Amino acid sequence: MARRRSHPRLRKSQRGGRLALLLIALAAGCGWIGHEAWTWPDVAALARENPKTTAFVEAWRAVRRAAGETDVPYRLWVPYAAISTDLKAAVLVAEDINFFSHRGFETAEMKSAIREAIDEKELPRGASTITQQLAKNLWLSPSRNPIRKVEEAILTRQLERSLSKRRILELYLNVVELGDGVYGAEAGARRYFGKKASELSEEEAAALAASLPAPREWHPGSRSLGYRRHVETVLRRMRNAEWVRRELR
Repeated sequence: MARRRSHPRLRKSQRGGRLALLLIALAAGCGWIGHEAWTWPDVAALARENPKTTAFVEAWRAVRRAAGETDVPYRLWVPYAAISTDLKAAVLVAEDINFFSHRGFETAEMKSAIREAIDEKELPRGASTITQQLAKNLWLSPSRNPIRKVEEAILTRQLERSLSKRRILELYLNVVELGDGVYGAEAGARRYFGKKASELSEEEAAALAASLPAPREWHPGSRSLGYRRHVETVLRRMRNAEWVRRELR
């Protein structure tokens, strides 16, 4: 049976429709690119300025306001030198042991963390590097959509190019969540141990670092057996990786 040929006017109408859709898509794409360029953070400014807030803090505040509860987080900024070496080491072995040798991304560490988790029947070290986590905390949402991942990759690269490793770690330790509404090493140390971040013991540092995978459920004082096991794992990693402390000086 011979195929019916569409009417020339119909074909022209279809082509016009496809062209209109393409133009709409291009306009939307250009609009999105323009918006991103206009609102893109000044990453280099972090070399000399501390962030006034973070995307994660603002998300927490929005949830609290919606529930009619106080939206003032507990945050206390301190310089790098005012954070104990034990806590820095605990965070590195828990989340990103090769922090000082990679450039923001660590595929080998991800594989190692997964293997170690299987061997220890434990939660793995963070699959994201500290620099990636900092980018997410400062500017992005917790969602995992492809666009957000691209933004995270670009911001991670910019952080590594614009800031020293020491500054990246200082920023991370001051913005990371360590409990419901508790942000940063100083706030965590005072909330859970009644002391400054510079005064934390090895065990206390491990307890804070172990909360990072799930800070609203896992934190010092939690009765979770999973959390307690993770604290012991972090302590063991610290004692097996004394070289990490030398990197921190």
